[in-house]
Amino acid sequence: MKIIGLTGGIASGKSTVSQFLKELGAVTIDADKVGHEAFKPNTETWREVVAAFGKEILAPDGEIDRQKLGRIVFSDSQALARLNQIVHPRIYALAKARIEDYRRQGVKVVVLEAPLLLEVDPPSLADEVDEVWVTVAPEAVVLKRLKDKTELSEAQSKARIRSQLPSEERAKHADVVIDTDCGLDEMKARVEKLWRRLSLDT
Repeated sequence: MKIIGLTGGIASGKSTVSQFLKELGAVTIDADKVGHEAFKPNTETWREVVAAFGKEILAPDGEIDRQKLGRIVFSDSQALARLNQIVHPRIYALAKARIEDYRRQGVKVVVLEAPLLLEVDPPSLADEVDEVWVTVAPEAVVLKRLKDKTELSEAQSKARIRSQLPSEERAKHADVVIDTDCGLDEMKARVEKLWRRLSLDT
């Protein structure tokens, strides 16, 4: 089984590339969605996050309001580090269990979409992948995507970008860099070319 670690900054095109790979036959694991599972009310992770950041981050139904939490952690690097310390070991355990399950099923290619693949202290999901693929786009393009798709202000968008590893640093660790500053058809063609190479390897 081949495991691709797909990472990149916010609005860099990860999810679009992941969707293309899924259409081509890969099985995908979205670490963010795995994280949502770890946040379920009254789980151990939920209790630790609420203890660290206060009950004001909760929605009326008891769910963690990710927007409220985001406003706290993306403007405070120490708060973000604290959140990562709590959440990422759980995401790692859940994602690793899914990878092993797919291995038992005989799946040929798994794509692990993980924004913080290269930014988390061991144990890291980066240790579980065979190749690292990084999506990149110019900051102006990222800001436009965020403006079009979210309610974040430009200042909030820039704060999120600054809280992450620079694209240049991610690229240093990449086996493949995918420039997503192009139309969808061209992006799909780039992914298909990579898939053909991957299919030959597997």
